[in-house]
Amino acid sequence: MSNTQRIATMAPRQLPLELPFSSATARDDLIVSPANIQAVNLIDSWPDWPAHAVILHGPVGTGKSHMARIWAEQADALMMNGARLADWKPGNDGGYCFVVEDIARNVVMDEVLFHLLNHARAHGGHCLMTSREPPSDWGVQLPDLQSRLRAATLVEISAPDDTLLRQVIVKLFADRQLAVDPGVVDYLVTRMERSLGAAGALVAEIDHEALARRSAVTRSLASLALQKTGMV
Repeated sequence: MSNTQRIATMAPRQLPLELPFSSATARDDLIVSPANIQAVNLIDSWPDWPAHAVILHGPVGTGKSHMARIWAEQADALMMNGARLADWKPGNDGGYCFVVEDIARNVVMDEVLFHLLNHARAHGGHCLMTSREPPSDWGVQLPDLQSRLRAATLVEISAPDDTLLRQVIVKLFADRQLAVDPGVVDYLVTRMERSLGAAGALVAEIDHEALARRSAVTRSLASLALQKTGMV
């Protein structure tokens, strides 16, 4: 076969143009399932919280950051990353509600977090903390901070179940204005990594390939996306 014939028989493929899309992250877009309902109910119940401090913990990709952003908007809370907690000082925030995200093992600034929790409590505010691990695994050394964390409301968020993953995938396709057959969604759910981050990566890869191939979303594209994202 000549080069000309070989080129002529190749499937048409176009260079994908990465267009921006709107990923809905408002409260109305938060999908509820048995895996996260306790945390969602707690967010919805604010300001009637049972404690001044709340800790959401669970595996990566379970929606902790989404819920933290929803609450931060409701409470007009200052958002901080756990690794940058040392930057906080009383009086430079303008409020008494705080979000501290991604608190990791052995990087807790004991004194700063203790003073932040006291600051929120003294002014009738609240602090929402997120972590992959429960506070008992944070390596906290300060006894007073250990006491504050034991008094916090602790909510574990489980890895997404099939119902949640299915609904999230449908939503992510809808965000990109892509129609998808329920059979394709079921195919992905039974084979993918169990996280919301994995759902986002898969949908983005399928969107990319569908645009490049000028193809509808099919099971073969879903299979290709699973391979390209390393989930098979």
